[in-house]
Order: sequence, then structure tokens, then C-alpha cells
Amino acid sequence: MPSQQPQQSQASRTPARRRQRSTRLVVAVALLAVAAAVVIGALVSSSAGLTAIAAVVALLAGAAATRITHSELMASRREAAQDRAVQAQDYRALTERRTAESAAFAADMRRKISDREEAIDVLERALSSAQKNAAEQTLKRGQEARRADAAERGRDDAETRAAEAIVAVAELEAEIDVLRAEVQSLRAAAAQRAHRSA
Repeated sequence: MPSQQPQQSQASRTPARRRQRSTRLVVAVALLAVAAAVVIGALVSSSAGLTAIAAVVALLAGAAATRITHSELMASRREAAQDRAVQAQDYRALTERRTAESAAFAADMRRKISDREEAIDVLERALSSAQKNAAEQTLKRGQEARRADAAERGRDDAETRAAEAIVAVAELEAEIDVLRAEVQSLRAAAAQRAHRSA
């Protein structure tokens, strides 16, 4: 907001400067016109005294017009330099803001990817444990199946536990697939954003 106030005040000063500039240039042109009229009048009168006076008046009017025009040229150059400085400052601020936004986006993407990879690691450990449990339950079920009469109920329990373990493995594998897909999506978004920023 503070940077907008100088721009607004500068914009409000510009029409006043243009009016002042146009007035000064009109005065310079008027001086040259008066000088030309005086010289032509002196030449028409064929008077040496009037011609000398006309020459002095024309010289002074020309010098004044040149001085006015030169001061206007210098003022225009100063204004142009100030405008370029303001534009450079605005561009630098915009570049800094975009750089900060890109850095924040990249940090956020890295954090999300790290979180997903950590979740995948946890789920892979859980999957390994579930697979080991499923193998143990399957082995138990085989052993209990060989004990026919006494182990009928135990075999049913073992089958239930084995089925639950297999379902748990499938669920964990599905979760890992989803998280891997999210990581791929986040990496693609980060690469696309980096490509656009470049």
C-alpha cells in the first residue's frame, strides 16, 4: 500500500506538469514568433537603427526560447529516469514475491511427498507384518487340519483368522497404491509448477 501512494501522487502530478510544459513551449514559440515579426518589421522599414534593435530583440528572444526548451528537455529526461526507477523497483518487488511463492510451493510439495513416503514406509512395515501373520495362520491352519476331531473348532477359528489376515493384506496394499499415486501426482504438479516458473 505505501508504494501505491507515491505512484498515485506522481500520476496526479503528471497532468499539471504537462500543462506547465505545454505553456512553456507555447511561450518559447511565441518568443520566436515575436522575434521573427520584429526582424521582418525592421527589414520592411529599412531603418538601420530598427534593424539593430530587431537583431538584439531576436537574439534575446531566441536565447530565451532555447533556454526554455532546454529546461523542458532536462525535466522530461528526469521524469523518464524517475519512471524507469519506479518500474525497476516494482519489477524487483514482483520478482521477489514470485520467488518467495515458488519457494513456499516447493517446500509444501516436499513436505507432502515426505509425509506420503513416510506413510508408505509405515504401511509397508504393517504389510510385511500382516503377511507374516497370514503365513503363520496358514501354517497353523494346516497343522490344526491334521488334528481331525479335536481341532474342528480351532480349524474354523484359524481359517477365520487367516481370511482376516488376507483381507488386511489386501487393504494395506490398496492403501499403499493410493499413497503412491498421490506421491506421483504431487511430483508431477511440482515439476509442472517448476517448468512454468522457468
